[in-house]
This record gives sequence, structure tokens and C-alpha cells, in this order.
Amino acid sequence: MFPISDGDLTTRTRPMVNLTMIGLCAAVFIYELIIGELGRVIFFYQFGVIPAELVHGLNLAILKTPAGDLNVTSPIPAWMTVFTSMFIHGGWLHFAVNMLFLWVFGDNIEDRFGHLRYLLFYLAAGVAAVLLQTVPDTTSELPTIGASGAIAGVLGAYLILFPHSRIRTLVFFFFIMFVRIRALFLLGFWFLLQFFGGIGSLGPSAQEGGVAYWAHVGGFILGITVAICYRLFTRQGPRPQATQYWRGRPL
Repeated sequence: MFPISDGDLTTRTRPMVNLTMIGLCAAVFIYELIIGELGRVIFFYQFGVIPAELVHGLNLAILKTPAGDLNVTSPIPAWMTVFTSMFIHGGWLHFAVNMLFLWVFGDNIEDRFGHLRYLLFYLAAGVAAVLLQTVPDTTSELPTIGASGAIAGVLGAYLILFPHSRIRTLVFFFFIMFVRIRALFLLGFWFLLQFFGGIGSLGPSAQEGGVAYWAHVGGFILGITVAICYRLFTRQGPRPQATQYWRGRPL
């Protein structure tokens, strides 16, 4: 299932932070395409989060590959990769799906939180995602990359703040169709998929690499927590239809 738009919601402000995040991810992805496959591998190891480096302070300098030894020494401290990794993607599908979700859901959260708070929230969700993804295997030398953990935080906040929003969704079920699904059910189902995927990844037969399920779970839980606190302190419930000042063009 792929969300296409949340057309029954409008925003009062231009989502500058959200658009900037999408733009930065796009710029980094274009750079990845330019440097080639071998360059991307080095780039992932230099600017992605490597649990063994982050937790144990190890310095993974040489990576042995069929093409020979590669120097993957990072030019930045390990803690900074927590942030740089949020703008790196492993391929077209990884990039496109993440940006689609951020485009559909991010503008409304930024509109509700405000620009600065949304930026801080987005980065905090990314940090929470990295931390939870690191916990199951702190000795891993595989890089974790992608904005999906931070975007999962956006989804968690959306679930709390706009649970009744009807999301126009592309569904593949024997044939392709568009349906409108309430955010509560769509995002709730998405979270369950990530949670049980994470449980499965803890098994002895689980393969290394692949989907960072626990990053999604960590970001989502932080998003829910922040949104609940926001509603409690501001005493704001789900907002009714607002006057339209700016809306992005549906994909």
C-alpha cells in the first residue's frame, strides 16, 4: 500500500522544513548516482551509522571486498553519522518510498508544530530510530542509512493528531485500485508490520542487512509520544477542515 495524498486536510503555512528535507535527500541521492557503485559503498560506510563504531568506539578503516581493500575511514565523528545517515538512501525504491511518505504526511505535522519545532522533532525521531536499531546488535559493522526512522516519527505524530484523516492509498490486491483509508487504520497497520518484522529479525536465522524495522518502531513510538504530549499541553484535538492557504500538488 502506498499513500498518495491526504486531500481532506489543508495547511495554513508553506512546509519549508519538509520541502528542505526532501530537497536535501534528493541532492544526496543524485550525488550517490554520480559517484558510482563502488563510491556509494564507501559513502555508506563513511556517513552511515555503524553500531560497532557508535557504541564501542571502533574505527572501521578498511573494508575487504571482492574488488580489494577499501579505505572507508569516516571524515566525521561517529556521533555525527546519526544525523548524516538520515539523508542517505540505498536505491531508487528506498528513496522514492521515503520521500512519498514524507511528502504526504510531513506538511501537516509541520503546520501543527511550527517550522522550528518540526525540525527538532524530525531530527529527534531520527536519533531515536538509530538508537533502537542499534540495540539488538551493537557489534554490527553494517551501516544503517535512510530517512525512514525520522519519517516513522512523522507517521506516529500523524496517527495521534489526524487519526480520522482519509488517506488516498494505492493498493495492490489482485488488481490495482485507489481507496481512502483512515490514518488510524493505515498507519496502525503499517506500525504492526514494522513491529512484527522487527521481532522476526531477532531470530537466529535472520539475515543481516535489509529493512531497519527497529528504526521504524523507535521513530514511530517517539512520534506518538511527542504528539500526545503536544495535545496534552496545548489541549488541541484533531483539527477540523481549515481554510486552504497552501497545498502541495498530489503525486
